[in-house]
Amino acid sequence: MPGPRVVPVQGDEKLPQRADVVVIGGGIIGTSTALELAERGLSVALCEKGGIGQEQSSRNWGWVRISRRDPRELSLMAAALEIWQGLSQRVGKDVGYKRAGILFTCADDKSYDEHARWQRNLEGYPVQARMVSGSELNRLLPDNRAVYQGALYTPADGRAEPQKAAPAIAEAARAQGAAILTDCAVRGLEQSAGRISGVVTERGPIACSSVVLAGGAWSSLFCSPLGLHLPQLKVMNSVLRTEPLAGGPESAIWTQTFAVRKRQDGGYTVASGHENIADIVPDSFRYARQFMPALKQQYDSLSFRLGRRFIEEAALPRQWPLQEASPFEYCRVLDPMPSIEQSNRAFRHLVEAFPVFRNARIAQRWAGCIDVTPDAVPVISSVDTLPGFFIATGFSGHGFGIGPAAGRLMANLVTGEKPIVDTHDFRLSRFSDGSNPRPISGF
Repeated sequence: MPGPRVVPVQGDEKLPQRADVVVIGGGIIGTSTALELAERGLSVALCEKGGIGQEQSSRNWGWVRISRRDPRELSLMAAALEIWQGLSQRVGKDVGYKRAGILFTCADDKSYDEHARWQRNLEGYPVQARMVSGSELNRLLPDNRAVYQGALYTPADGRAEPQKAAPAIAEAARAQGAAILTDCAVRGLEQSAGRISGVVTERGPIACSSVVLAGGAWSSLFCSPLGLHLPQLKVMNSVLRTEPLAGGPESAIWTQTFAVRKRQDGGYTVASGHENIADIVPDSFRYARQFMPALKQQYDSLSFRLGRRFIEEAALPRQWPLQEASPFEYCRVLDPMPSIEQSNRAFRHLVEAFPVFRNARIAQRWAGCIDVTPDAVPVISSVDTLPGFFIATGFSGHGFGIGPAAGRLMANLVTGEKPIVDTHDFRLSRFSDGSNPRPISGF
Protein backbone atom coordinates (compact mmCIF):
# COMPACT_ATOMS: atom_id res chain seq x y z
CA MET A 1 0.00 0.00 0.00
CA PRO A 2 1.62 3.31 -1.07
CA GLY A 3 -0.31 5.35 1.50
CA PRO A 4 0.98 6.56 4.90
CA ARG A 5 3.18 4.24 6.91
CA VAL A 6 0.75 3.16 9.58
CA VAL A 7 2.00 1.43 12.72
CA PRO A 8 1.04 -2.21 12.02
CA VAL A 9 -1.46 -4.01 14.25
CA GLN A 10 -1.52 -7.80 14.13
CA GLY A 11 -5.09 -9.04 14.16
CA ASP A 12 -6.29 -11.82 16.43
CA GLU A 13 -6.51 -15.24 14.80
CA LYS A 14 -9.47 -16.57 16.78
CA LEU A 15 -12.95 -15.35 15.93
CA PRO A 16 -15.07 -15.10 19.09
CA GLN A 17 -18.39 -16.89 18.96
CA ARG A 18 -20.10 -14.19 20.98
CA ALA A 19 -19.52 -10.62 22.14
CA ASP A 20 -21.61 -7.98 23.85
CA VAL A 21 -20.80 -5.48 21.08
CA VAL A 22 -19.34 -5.78 17.59
CA VAL A 23 -17.69 -2.63 16.27
CA ILE A 24 -17.37 -2.41 12.48
CA GLY A 25 -14.41 -0.31 11.37
CA GLY A 26 -10.87 0.07 12.66
CA GLY A 27 -10.35 3.81 12.26
CA ILE A 28 -10.04 6.24 15.14
CA ILE A 29 -13.82 6.29 15.71
CA GLY A 30 -14.14 2.52 15.81
CA THR A 31 -11.05 1.92 17.93
CA SER A 32 -12.02 4.69 20.38
CA THR A 33 -15.48 3.16 20.72
CA ALA A 34 -14.00 -0.29 21.28
CA LEU A 35 -11.66 1.01 23.98
CA GLU A 36 -14.43 2.88 25.81
CA LEU A 37 -16.69 -0.18 25.80
CA ALA A 38 -13.92 -2.58 26.84
CA GLU A 39 -12.95 -0.28 29.72
CA ARG A 40 -16.55 -0.57 30.92
CA GLY A 41 -16.17 -4.34 31.12
CA LEU A 42 -18.13 -5.27 27.99
CA SER A 43 -16.86 -7.98 25.66
CA VAL A 44 -16.03 -6.33 22.32
CA ALA A 45 -15.08 -7.60 18.88
CA LEU A 46 -13.70 -4.99 16.50
CA CYS A 47 -13.92 -6.09 12.85
CA GLU A 48 -11.88 -4.31 10.20
CA LYS A 49 -11.97 -5.36 6.53
CA GLY A 50 -8.37 -4.22 6.02
CA GLY A 51 -5.84 -3.02 8.57
CA ILE A 52 -6.25 -0.76 11.59
CA GLY A 53 -6.24 2.93 10.67
CA GLN A 54 -5.32 2.42 7.04
CA GLU A 55 -7.95 4.65 5.45
CA GLN A 56 -8.79 8.26 6.35
CA SER A 57 -7.78 7.88 10.00
CA SER A 58 -4.12 7.78 8.91
CA ARG A 59 -4.47 10.11 5.89
CA ASN A 60 -5.77 13.27 7.54
CA TRP A 61 -3.75 16.34 8.48
CA GLY A 62 -3.33 15.35 12.14
CA TRP A 63 -5.00 18.49 13.49
CA VAL A 64 -6.69 18.37 16.92
CA ARG A 65 -8.76 21.53 16.90
CA ILE A 66 -11.83 23.18 18.32
CA SER A 67 -11.30 26.34 16.27
CA ARG A 68 -13.44 26.93 13.19
CA ARG A 69 -15.68 23.94 13.85
CA ASP A 70 -19.37 23.85 13.25
CA PRO A 71 -20.94 25.13 16.50
CA ARG A 72 -22.94 21.91 16.74
CA GLU A 73 -19.66 20.02 17.34
CA LEU A 74 -18.10 22.31 19.96
CA SER A 75 -19.29 20.54 23.12
CA LEU A 76 -18.03 17.20 21.85
CA MET A 77 -14.73 18.68 20.71
CA ALA A 78 -14.21 20.35 24.08
CA ALA A 79 -14.50 16.90 25.63
CA ALA A 80 -12.07 15.54 23.04
CA LEU A 81 -9.43 18.12 23.96
CA GLU A 82 -9.53 16.86 27.53
CA ILE A 83 -9.23 13.22 26.43
CA TRP A 84 -6.28 13.92 24.10
CA GLN A 85 -4.36 15.46 27.03
CA GLY A 86 -3.99 12.09 28.73
CA LEU A 87 -4.41 9.74 25.78
CA SER A 88 -0.79 8.62 25.42
CA GLN A 89 -0.62 7.70 29.11
CA ARG A 90 -3.99 5.99 28.94
CA VAL A 91 -3.14 3.76 25.97
CA GLY A 92 0.46 3.20 27.02
CA LYS A 93 1.91 4.42 23.71
CA ASP A 94 2.93 7.78 22.33
CA VAL A 95 0.36 9.17 19.89
CA GLY A 96 2.36 12.33 19.23
CA TYR A 97 -0.13 14.71 20.82
CA LYS A 98 1.06 18.25 21.48
CA ARG A 99 -0.74 21.52 22.16
CA ALA A 100 1.09 23.85 19.80
CA GLY A 101 -1.76 26.15 18.73
CA ILE A 102 -3.48 26.64 15.38
CA LEU A 103 -3.74 29.84 13.36
CA PHE A 104 -6.55 30.44 10.86
CA THR A 105 -5.32 33.38 8.80
CA CYS A 106 -7.47 36.19 7.40
CA ALA A 107 -6.61 37.61 3.99
CA ASP A 108 -8.86 40.69 4.26
CA ASP A 109 -11.27 42.59 6.49
CA LYS A 110 -14.23 40.41 5.52
CA SER A 111 -12.38 37.25 6.54
CA TYR A 112 -11.16 38.90 9.75
CA ASP A 113 -14.71 39.87 10.74
CA GLU A 114 -15.97 36.36 9.94
CA HIS A 115 -13.32 34.75 12.16
CA ALA A 116 -14.02 37.27 14.94
CA ARG A 117 -17.73 36.39 14.79
CA TRP A 118 -16.93 32.69 14.95
CA GLN A 119 -14.76 33.25 18.03
CA ARG A 120 -17.87 34.18 19.98
CA ASN A 121 -19.04 30.57 19.68
CA LEU A 122 -16.41 29.64 22.27
CA GLU A 123 -17.94 31.83 24.98
CA GLY A 124 -18.72 29.55 27.89
CA TYR A 125 -16.10 26.96 26.97
CA PRO A 126 -12.81 26.64 28.93
CA VAL A 127 -10.87 27.34 25.74
CA GLN A 128 -9.05 30.56 24.95
CA ALA A 129 -9.00 31.92 21.42
CA ARG A 130 -8.21 35.41 20.23
CA MET A 131 -7.77 37.46 17.11
CA VAL A 132 -4.14 38.40 16.52
CA SER A 133 -2.52 40.84 14.12
CA GLY A 134 0.53 43.05 13.71
CA SER A 135 3.59 42.23 15.78
CA GLU A 136 1.89 39.39 17.67
CA LEU A 137 0.97 37.66 14.41
CA ASN A 138 4.51 38.15 13.12
CA ARG A 139 5.86 36.54 16.28
CA LEU A 140 3.60 33.51 15.77
CA LEU A 141 4.55 33.31 12.07
CA PRO A 142 8.34 33.77 12.10
CA ASP A 143 9.95 34.65 8.76
CA ASN A 144 6.57 34.77 7.04
CA ARG A 145 6.52 36.76 3.77
CA ALA A 146 2.77 36.71 3.16
CA VAL A 147 0.55 39.62 4.19
CA TYR A 148 -2.44 38.79 6.39
CA GLN A 149 -5.00 41.06 7.94
CA GLY A 150 -4.84 38.90 11.04
CA ALA A 151 -5.63 35.41 12.30
CA LEU A 152 -7.76 33.49 14.74
CA TYR A 153 -5.33 31.91 17.20
CA THR A 154 -6.33 29.06 19.53
CA PRO A 155 -3.40 28.03 21.77
CA ALA A 156 -5.32 25.00 23.13
CA ASP A 157 -5.49 23.43 19.66
CA GLY A 158 -2.75 21.07 18.63
CA ARG A 159 -1.71 18.04 16.68
CA ALA A 160 -1.18 14.29 16.92
CA GLU A 161 0.16 11.60 14.61
CA PRO A 162 -2.58 9.89 12.57
CA GLN A 163 -0.35 6.93 11.67
CA LYS A 164 0.09 6.17 15.39
CA ALA A 165 -3.21 7.06 17.06
CA ALA A 166 -5.73 4.46 15.88
CA PRO A 167 -3.22 1.57 16.16
CA ALA A 168 -2.31 2.62 19.72
CA ILE A 169 -5.96 2.87 20.73
CA ALA A 170 -6.70 -0.54 19.18
CA GLU A 171 -3.86 -2.17 21.13
CA ALA A 172 -5.15 -0.55 24.32
CA ALA A 173 -8.62 -1.94 23.62
CA ARG A 174 -7.11 -5.39 23.15
CA ALA A 175 -5.27 -5.02 26.47
CA GLN A 176 -8.71 -4.43 28.02
CA GLY A 177 -10.02 -7.66 26.50
CA ALA A 178 -11.35 -6.62 23.09
CA ALA A 179 -10.78 -8.89 20.09
CA ILE A 180 -9.10 -7.01 17.24
CA LEU A 181 -9.96 -8.74 13.97
CA THR A 182 -8.21 -7.43 10.83
CA ASP A 183 -8.88 -8.64 7.29
CA CYS A 184 -12.30 -9.53 8.65
CA ALA A 185 -15.09 -7.80 6.76
CA VAL A 186 -18.59 -7.81 8.20
CA ARG A 187 -20.99 -8.84 5.45
CA GLY A 188 -24.17 -7.95 7.26
CA LEU A 189 -26.34 -8.16 10.35
CA GLU A 190 -28.48 -10.89 11.83
CA GLN A 191 -31.75 -10.04 13.53
CA SER A 192 -34.07 -11.86 15.91
CA ALA A 193 -37.43 -10.60 17.13
CA GLY A 194 -36.84 -7.25 15.44
CA ARG A 195 -33.45 -6.45 17.01
CA ILE A 196 -29.76 -7.17 16.49
CA SER A 197 -28.69 -10.72 17.33
CA GLY A 198 -25.34 -10.97 15.55
CA VAL A 199 -23.16 -10.24 12.54
CA VAL A 200 -21.92 -12.38 9.69
CA THR A 201 -18.25 -11.87 8.90
CA GLU A 202 -16.18 -13.37 6.13
CA ARG A 203 -14.69 -15.66 8.78
CA GLY A 204 -18.00 -16.71 10.31
CA PRO A 205 -20.79 -15.40 12.56
CA ILE A 206 -20.46 -13.54 15.86
CA ALA A 207 -23.49 -13.44 18.14
CA CYS A 208 -24.05 -10.09 19.86
CA SER A 209 -26.76 -7.77 21.12
CA SER A 210 -25.31 -4.51 19.82
CA VAL A 211 -23.43 -3.42 16.69
CA VAL A 212 -21.66 -0.10 16.10
CA LEU A 213 -21.05 0.84 12.49
CA ALA A 214 -17.96 3.09 12.29
CA GLY A 215 -17.23 2.32 8.66
CA GLY A 216 -16.23 5.76 7.41
CA ALA A 217 -16.76 6.15 3.67
CA TRP A 218 -18.22 2.61 3.45
CA SER A 219 -21.07 3.20 5.91
CA SER A 220 -23.76 4.23 3.45
CA LEU A 221 -23.19 1.14 1.32
CA PHE A 222 -23.33 -1.09 4.41
CA CYS A 223 -26.69 0.44 5.32
CA SER A 224 -28.17 -0.09 1.87
CA PRO A 225 -29.32 -3.74 2.32
CA LEU A 226 -30.90 -2.71 5.64
CA GLY A 227 -33.11 -0.14 3.96
CA LEU A 228 -31.56 2.68 6.02
CA HIS A 229 -31.23 6.15 4.52
CA LEU A 230 -27.71 7.45 5.22
CA PRO A 231 -26.81 10.22 2.75
CA GLN A 232 -23.04 10.21 2.45
CA LEU A 233 -20.57 11.17 -0.28
CA LYS A 234 -16.80 11.19 -0.57
CA VAL A 235 -14.36 13.97 -1.41
CA MET A 236 -10.65 13.44 -1.95
CA ASN A 237 -7.89 15.49 -0.35
CA SER A 238 -4.23 15.18 -1.34
CA VAL A 239 -1.42 15.49 1.19
CA LEU A 240 2.35 15.50 1.17
CA ARG A 241 4.90 15.25 3.94
CA THR A 242 8.41 16.60 4.02
CA GLU A 243 11.56 15.25 5.55
CA PRO A 244 12.64 16.92 8.83
CA LEU A 245 13.26 20.65 8.42
CA ALA A 246 14.69 23.14 10.91
CA GLY A 247 13.33 26.64 11.26
CA GLY A 248 9.72 26.07 10.24
CA PRO A 249 6.62 27.22 12.16
CA GLU A 250 5.68 25.48 15.39
CA SER A 251 1.94 26.22 15.27
CA ALA A 252 -0.28 24.72 12.59
CA ILE A 253 -1.41 27.25 10.00
CA TRP A 254 -4.42 27.41 7.71
CA THR A 255 -4.62 29.75 4.74
CA GLN A 256 -6.83 29.74 1.68
CA THR A 257 -3.98 28.26 -0.38
CA PHE A 258 -2.18 25.90 2.00
CA ALA A 259 -2.44 24.19 5.37
CA VAL A 260 0.68 23.06 7.23
CA ARG A 261 1.51 21.44 10.55
CA LYS A 262 4.74 20.25 12.09
CA ARG A 263 5.15 16.51 12.50
CA GLN A 264 6.65 14.69 15.45
CA ASP A 265 9.66 13.68 13.32
CA GLY A 266 10.43 17.32 12.51
CA GLY A 267 8.95 17.21 9.03
CA TYR A 268 5.72 18.88 7.94
CA THR A 269 2.36 17.76 6.60
CA VAL A 270 1.17 20.03 3.78
CA ALA A 271 -2.14 20.19 1.89
CA SER A 272 -4.37 22.70 0.17
CA GLY A 273 -6.43 24.70 2.62
CA HIS A 274 -9.29 24.95 0.16
CA GLU A 275 -9.25 22.44 -2.72
CA ASN A 276 -10.76 18.97 -2.83
CA ILE A 277 -11.73 16.61 -5.65
CA ALA A 278 -15.26 15.23 -5.84
CA ASP A 279 -15.70 12.21 -8.07
CA ILE A 280 -19.10 12.03 -9.73
CA VAL A 281 -20.56 8.63 -8.83
CA PRO A 282 -24.07 7.11 -8.71
CA ASP A 283 -24.50 8.32 -5.12
CA SER A 284 -23.94 11.88 -6.38
CA PHE A 285 -27.33 11.59 -8.07
CA ARG A 286 -28.91 9.40 -5.41
CA TYR A 287 -28.30 12.05 -2.72
CA ALA A 288 -28.22 15.15 -4.95
CA ARG A 289 -31.23 16.88 -3.41
CA GLN A 290 -29.91 16.71 0.14
CA PHE A 291 -26.40 17.78 -0.81
CA MET A 292 -27.50 20.70 -3.00
CA PRO A 293 -27.20 23.39 -0.25
CA ALA A 294 -23.68 22.21 0.58
CA LEU A 295 -22.76 22.11 -3.10
CA LYS A 296 -23.86 25.70 -3.60
CA GLN A 297 -21.88 26.81 -0.56
CA GLN A 298 -18.69 24.90 -1.36
CA TYR A 299 -18.78 24.92 -5.14
CA ASP A 300 -15.61 26.99 -5.56
CA SER A 301 -13.59 24.58 -3.41
CA LEU A 302 -14.50 21.42 -5.33
CA SER A 303 -13.04 20.06 -8.55
CA PHE A 304 -15.56 17.66 -10.07
CA ARG A 305 -14.29 14.62 -11.93
CA LEU A 306 -16.10 12.00 -13.99
CA GLY A 307 -14.04 8.90 -14.62
CA ARG A 308 -13.29 5.36 -13.60
CA ARG A 309 -14.68 5.81 -10.09
CA PHE A 310 -18.21 6.19 -11.50
CA ILE A 311 -17.95 2.82 -13.26
CA GLU A 312 -16.43 1.13 -10.20
CA GLU A 313 -19.17 2.31 -7.86
CA ALA A 314 -21.93 1.66 -10.40
CA ALA A 315 -20.81 -1.97 -10.42
CA LEU A 316 -21.17 -2.31 -6.64
CA PRO A 317 -24.26 -4.26 -5.60
CA ARG A 318 -26.68 -2.59 -3.20
CA GLN A 319 -27.60 -5.97 -1.70
CA TRP A 320 -25.72 -9.24 -1.42
CA PRO A 321 -26.26 -12.68 0.16
CA LEU A 322 -24.44 -13.06 3.45
CA GLN A 323 -23.02 -16.44 2.48
CA GLU A 324 -21.09 -14.84 -0.39
CA ALA A 325 -18.27 -12.30 -0.52
CA SER A 326 -19.41 -8.71 0.07
CA PRO A 327 -18.14 -5.57 -1.70
CA PHE A 328 -15.96 -4.88 1.34
CA GLU A 329 -13.86 -7.95 0.59
CA TYR A 330 -12.97 -6.76 -2.91
CA CYS A 331 -11.54 -3.44 -1.74
CA ARG A 332 -9.73 -3.71 1.57
CA VAL A 333 -8.31 -0.16 1.57
CA LEU A 334 -9.41 3.00 -0.23
CA ASP A 335 -6.07 4.26 -1.53
CA PRO A 336 -6.74 6.87 -4.24
CA MET A 337 -4.04 8.39 -6.39
CA PRO A 338 -3.16 11.85 -5.00
CA SER A 339 -3.44 14.95 -7.13
CA ILE A 340 0.16 15.96 -7.74
CA GLU A 341 -1.05 19.24 -9.23
CA GLN A 342 -3.04 20.23 -6.14
CA SER A 343 -0.36 19.28 -3.63
CA ASN A 344 2.38 20.97 -5.68
CA ARG A 345 0.30 24.14 -5.86
CA ALA A 346 -0.17 24.12 -2.07
CA PHE A 347 3.54 23.55 -1.56
CA ARG A 348 4.47 26.44 -3.88
CA HIS A 349 2.24 28.79 -1.89
CA LEU A 350 3.83 27.54 1.33
CA VAL A 351 7.32 28.28 -0.01
CA GLU A 352 6.23 31.77 -1.06
CA ALA A 353 4.96 32.45 2.46
CA PHE A 354 7.82 30.71 4.30
CA PRO A 355 11.06 30.70 2.29
CA VAL A 356 12.57 28.20 4.74
CA PHE A 357 10.57 25.51 2.92
CA ARG A 358 12.71 26.01 -0.18
CA ASN A 359 15.10 23.63 1.56
CA ALA A 360 12.41 21.02 2.27
CA ARG A 361 12.50 17.67 0.52
CA ILE A 362 9.20 15.96 -0.22
CA ALA A 363 9.27 12.50 1.34
CA GLN A 364 5.84 11.10 0.44
CA ARG A 365 2.43 11.90 -1.02
CA TRP A 366 -0.95 10.29 -0.47
CA ALA A 367 -4.68 10.96 -0.77
CA GLY A 368 -7.67 10.05 1.34
CA CYS A 369 -11.43 9.77 0.88
CA ILE A 370 -13.29 12.00 3.33
CA ASP A 371 -16.83 10.86 4.12
CA VAL A 372 -19.21 13.81 4.25
CA THR A 373 -22.83 14.34 5.23
CA PRO A 374 -25.15 17.01 3.77
CA ASP A 375 -24.69 19.29 6.80
CA ALA A 376 -21.02 18.34 7.44
CA VAL A 377 -21.94 17.14 10.94
CA PRO A 378 -21.40 13.49 11.91
CA VAL A 379 -23.97 10.84 12.66
CA ILE A 380 -23.49 9.48 16.19
CA SER A 381 -26.76 7.78 16.79
CA SER A 382 -28.86 4.78 17.60
CA VAL A 383 -31.06 3.51 14.77
CA ASP A 384 -34.68 3.84 15.81
CA THR A 385 -35.95 1.17 13.43
CA LEU A 386 -33.37 -1.46 14.39
CA PRO A 387 -32.78 -1.78 18.14
CA GLY A 388 -29.20 -2.65 18.99
CA PHE A 389 -27.75 -0.96 15.88
CA PHE A 390 -25.72 2.24 16.22
CA ILE A 391 -23.91 4.41 13.67
CA ALA A 392 -20.88 6.70 14.05
CA THR A 393 -19.85 8.06 10.67
CA GLY A 394 -19.86 11.09 8.35
CA PHE A 395 -17.28 13.14 10.25
CA SER A 396 -16.72 15.27 7.14
CA GLY A 397 -12.99 15.78 7.56
CA HIS A 398 -13.28 16.60 11.28
CA GLY A 399 -13.09 13.08 12.68
CA PHE A 400 -9.49 12.68 13.81
CA GLY A 401 -9.49 15.36 16.49
CA ILE A 402 -12.98 14.63 17.75
CA GLY A 403 -12.58 10.84 17.51
CA PRO A 404 -11.79 9.96 21.14
CA ALA A 405 -14.83 11.89 22.38
CA ALA A 406 -17.03 10.42 19.64
CA GLY A 407 -16.03 6.98 20.88
CA ARG A 408 -17.00 7.95 24.42
CA LEU A 409 -20.34 9.31 23.27
CA MET A 410 -21.06 6.15 21.31
CA ALA A 411 -20.20 4.03 24.35
CA ASN A 412 -22.72 6.12 26.32
CA LEU A 413 -25.41 5.34 23.76
CA VAL A 414 -24.66 1.62 23.64
CA THR A 415 -24.64 1.21 27.41
CA GLY A 416 -27.56 3.55 28.11
CA GLU A 417 -25.43 5.93 30.16
CA LYS A 418 -26.11 9.66 30.25
CA PRO A 419 -24.43 11.07 27.12
CA ILE A 420 -21.47 13.38 27.64
CA VAL A 421 -23.13 15.89 25.28
CA ASP A 422 -26.59 16.42 23.80
CA THR A 423 -27.00 14.01 20.88
CA HIS A 424 -29.83 15.83 19.08
CA ASP A 425 -27.70 17.32 16.29
CA PHE A 426 -26.01 13.95 15.65
CA ARG A 427 -29.15 11.85 15.23
CA LEU A 428 -29.51 9.77 12.06
CA SER A 429 -33.21 10.61 11.78
CA ARG A 430 -32.46 14.26 10.93
CA PHE A 431 -32.03 13.21 7.30
CA SER A 432 -35.48 11.67 7.04
CA ASP A 433 -37.67 13.45 9.60
CA GLY A 434 -38.27 16.54 7.49
CA SER A 435 -35.86 18.80 9.41
CA ASN A 436 -33.63 19.17 6.30
CA PRO A 437 -30.41 20.01 8.14
CA ARG A 438 -28.04 22.32 6.27
CA PRO A 439 -24.39 23.29 6.54
CA ILE A 440 -23.68 26.47 8.49
CA SER A 441 -22.04 29.13 6.33
CA GLY A 442 -18.34 29.66 6.87
CA PHE A 443 -17.43 26.30 8.41
